Amino acid sequence: MPDYTLYDPFEKMQFSDAHCFLCGTSITAAERTPVFGEWLQNKFTLQQKELLLLDKSVTTFGELTIPCCDHCHLNHVVPLEQEVQAAAEKGVEGLKTLEGQRLFQWIGKMYYGSLVTELIKEMDPLIKPEYAVSENPKMLGKFREFFKVLQSLRVPMLFSDFLPCSLFVLEVSPAEDELPFEYQDELSTMAFSIKVGNVAVVCTLLDNGIIGKALHRLYKLTENQPLHPVQLAEFKARAFYAAYIFNVVPEYFVRPAKPEDAQVILDTLIDDVTNEIFNPFEPVAYAHMLEEMLKPWDIREKEILAEPGKPISYLVDDEGRFKPIVHFK
Repeated sequence: MPDYTLYDPFEKMQFSDAHCFLCGTSITAAERTPVFGEWLQNKFTLQQKELLLLDKSVTTFGELTIPCCDHCHLNHVVPLEQEVQAAAEKGVEGLKTLEGQRLFQWIGKMYYGSLVTELIKEMDPLIKPEYAVSENPKMLGKFREFFKVLQSLRVPMLFSDFLPCSLFVLEVSPAEDELPFEYQDELSTMAFSIKVGNVAVVCTLLDNGIIGKALHRLYKLTENQPLHPVQLAEFKARAFYAAYIFNVVPEYFVRPAKPEDAQVILDTLIDDVTNEIFNPFEPVAYAHMLEEMLKPWDIREKEILAEPGKPISYLVDDEGRFKPIVHFK
């Protein structure tokens, strides 16, 4: 039987350029893989586009690579990028029909790549971050659970009756869309969004699909509705805020292997007895999140909360129906 032992870099905090991020094997400095696939960088000319890291140092999409052995790069990362590229070329339907587990692995690889970069940087930061990720045991526990399920990229893995994340694939109307590529992530809440052309994928990475259920009605309303960029911003704010008030961390357990097993089977558990799944919704906190997403339109909190306790919506009207927007004034 093949060795399907899961790698745990968190046990010894083994984050360095000397170990493959995915399997932990010792590697040379030259063995690396891009956090954002080369096809993505080429399609949207991202190589020189700058990214600010937590220690205030600046890198570019082209420079953002992580340690990865040649075996994992060629056998796991490259095939995943090729699969997503082929799906993305078919637009919104292509990405909607891509297997959820593969989309989770693709987003998870970019998210984790950013996280690993930050953890390596914390060993020798330009400016010491106020809240170092590596010094927060609760966050490290969360990242550790996430890495278990991300290893489905390397180890044949079956998630027993769950997907570790919530995924939303949204179509964006081209009428007033000036950004062919957009990307945002929030390390602590594990919310991620990426826009490629007229398709946006929003993902909350470690919620076992619970946020997807909470936003199901809104997501259904957007089906077959090309969103104005301002509406996409609102949808992202709702998903990112839901991740912010999400109050539990799923745990994952490897089921004892049988000799005939050709994959690792993972079961999951969420403690919803001693913990509320969501903290209470606070309109002002949500308005801050929405204001951040609406920066390109210069819409401020005062306007968002013009009606106290009832934040403005560009997605739905007062009756809860979808609100089409062609031109945004």
